Amino acid sequence: MTRTNTRRWTRTTALALTAGVAVVLSPSAASAQPATADQARQAVTDTALKLSQLDEQVHQAEATTATELAAADAAAATAAQAQAQLDALEPQLRAIAQTGYVGTTRGRLAAFLTSGSADDLIQQMSTLDQLASHADAVVAQAAAARTVAEQAQQSAADAAAAATAAQADLEAQQETLEDELADYRADFARLSAVDQVRVQNVISGPDVVAAPAPAPTAAAGVAVQTALAQVGDMYGVGASGPDSFDCSGLTSYAYAAAGVALPHSSRAQSTMGVAVSRADLQPGDLVFFYSPVSHVGLYIGNGQMVHASVSGKPVAVTSVDKGGYVGARRVTG
Repeated sequence: MTRTNTRRWTRTTALALTAGVAVVLSPSAASAQPATADQARQAVTDTALKLSQLDEQVHQAEATTATELAAADAAAATAAQAQAQLDALEPQLRAIAQTGYVGTTRGRLAAFLTSGSADDLIQQMSTLDQLASHADAVVAQAAAARTVAEQAQQSAADAAAAATAAQADLEAQQETLEDELADYRADFARLSAVDQVRVQNVISGPDVVAAPAPAPTAAAGVAVQTALAQVGDMYGVGASGPDSFDCSGLTSYAYAAAGVALPHSSRAQSTMGVAVSRADLQPGDLVFFYSPVSHVGLYIGNGQMVHASVSGKPVAVTSVDKGGYVGARRVTG
């Protein structure tokens, strides 16, 4: 629900929704405002799902920004190195220029006029040829260094521009997420207590008592126990512990305790390890939801997972068969 639609909710509507009573809105606003408690509950549920997508988009933008910034730094370092190589050749180029370039006819004429014998002339001519060859090599090296420096500087400028654009996109994504989150919290607060639970159950799945099964590997076992130890910690947008988490923040935190590095992104995590079928799930497997992937949980066995799901809902253990399941990955052997 947009901020504009949120503002359109009247006090009468809010009171009626809290009581679970249908309200007939004026024709001019009926298309934009929820007219019943069911519609309001669905609108908040839709916004919660959208928040999951926006949160993942922010993680993707963060990863892109980090990549572009690293590329910009690398390009700048390459450009500086290329310029340093070009600068190092400058004294030799100046010396060649000041001597009038020894390979010219003038240099050979001077050798002929100052030589005392044929052997002396041959020796001087040979030296001039060597000097000329060296000068040619220096000039060629300088020309190549200049080309490399110019290309590196252009690459650095392009990389810096890409990093700036990525940073701007990240900031825009974060602002959108913050606006939608504020709207969600306000709209969620308008629901009755019963409807609030219904919304959270749709998004997260009903809470269950954890019944973890033995993990197949030590790393998976550590990840499961670490994640379960966070049950009750609150959901936090972009959070990765130690006291609040979003979905991929929780799974990356749990596996970090086991010495396994995971990116803070459900979509990125969904490309790691090997695919696992629903029937072959084992404790420690990552389970993913929605298409494109925007949510991840950690399977603990017996059809259960632990996950951080939505703002206002603590980390909890639920059924892995909540809506939106799309697959699983195993990131340990």
